[in-house]
Amino acid sequence: MGVKVKFRTRLQITFATIIILPLVLTALAFLCIGGYLLYPKQAKLDIKEIDYSMLSGNIQSYGKITEELYLQLSAQIENEPEKAEDITYLEEVNDRIAKKFSYIIVRKDDGMYFAGEETAEIIFERLPMYGSSNEETDKIYYFNDVQRLVKQIDFRFSDGAEGSLFIVTHIRNIISKTLLIDMLIAIVVILVFTSILLTRWIHKGVFLPVNELNLAMQNIAEGNLEYRLSEDNKGEIGELYRNYEEMRLRLKESTEENFQQEKQNRELVSNISHDLKTPITAIKGYVEGIMDGVADTPEKMDKYIKTIYNKANDMDRLINELTIYSGINSNRIPYNFHRINVTDYFRDCVEEVGLDLESKNIELNYSNLTSSDTFIIADPEQMKRVINNIIGNSVKYLDKRHGVIDIRILDELDSIRVEIEDNGKGIAAKDLPNIFERFYRTDSSRNSSQGGSGIGLSIVKKIVEDHGGYIWATSKEGEGTCMHFVLRKYVMQQ
Repeated sequence: MGVKVKFRTRLQITFATIIILPLVLTALAFLCIGGYLLYPKQAKLDIKEIDYSMLSGNIQSYGKITEELYLQLSAQIENEPEKAEDITYLEEVNDRIAKKFSYIIVRKDDGMYFAGEETAEIIFERLPMYGSSNEETDKIYYFNDVQRLVKQIDFRFSDGAEGSLFIVTHIRNIISKTLLIDMLIAIVVILVFTSILLTRWIHKGVFLPVNELNLAMQNIAEGNLEYRLSEDNKGEIGELYRNYEEMRLRLKESTEENFQQEKQNRELVSNISHDLKTPITAIKGYVEGIMDGVADTPEKMDKYIKTIYNKANDMDRLINELTIYSGINSNRIPYNFHRINVTDYFRDCVEEVGLDLESKNIELNYSNLTSSDTFIIADPEQMKRVINNIIGNSVKYLDKRHGVIDIRILDELDSIRVEIEDNGKGIAAKDLPNIFERFYRTDSSRNSSQGGSGIGLSIVKKIVEDHGGYIWATSKEGEGTCMHFVLRKYVMQQ
């Protein structure tokens, strides 16, 4: 795309070009036009060197005056040669032609016989020799340094001496009209050329990129976030292009995130609606059974009430998950961190969970390999939610008649590792990397016994990471799943 120039440099080049280029081109035009105009004059006049003062418009007009005076005087002297040595006649002629900025010089042999002006001595020694006028009768001599036109008439004095009468015309430096017109045309052409050159350069270097950027912004406004700009440009334009690309990528990322968020929100509403419908339907059915007198024995009544209670707990759990999800989405999960003794805390958790598992005929095994003085910094309530969510998932996907859940606390130098393992149906290898993503469910069928909102493990991951830990899972289909998470120990200062 060529060399890219910064705006400041471009302005400096433009400023210099506006000044220098016209001056250089004008000088070249003057030399060319002057040479063209001088050529015919140099051919006609006896000039040793070209002098640009010859471009005066008076050279042509005074040349005509000199030629007219020459014709008049040469005719008179040819008819009356004695007048050329008549001082009175010469003075009259000199006075008459003085109005035309001319005077005469008469030379006798090598001496000055008559001088019509005091300055005649300036060119007397440089006047052409006797007989030169016979060689080139139409030659007009031009003396560059003193700016004089000279025309020569040769004759003989009455005593036979060689005589020459010179008509000398002063040149007044008035600029030639031809030169003025030609230079005016040249300057106009130069300015037009410079303007076109600079306009094209600025248009290509500034307006085209700006128009391209404007087109890109219109595409952004219309929602087309795929319109890219080249990042090869340098200087301010390149920086604008790079800023546009960064903005485009951020907008695209933000739009995709918003789209994904909306999709997840719709999925959450769908999941929660489905999961709430199941316990609500069950509660309504059992309540109607009680109202219709189906539960006509104390045992049936007790069974119906317990079922209603369990379904209400399921609804409460779903609502809690939705509340936690809202906290995750806005990054505002409330934490109340404490220094917790690992042995005491996990023993209490296992005792609490064990009662529920026992009622479901699930065996719970617990082992703690950490020392009794091991501490962690954690929020007891949020950490309990982690354990309950993991165990709840294990219970949900147990497919064996005899369910077993093992909880192990392992010591790993500066941290502890908690393992919660079950003997359920396991997780497929293709699903394992995604189970901690929000709304990801390995059970796409959404049957009533295993349905869920799909945010339980994402909540677990968020809480563990907010505690400065990390979590992962291992599993084998048909054998079971093990959840591992690591928390840093609290080191007491000496």
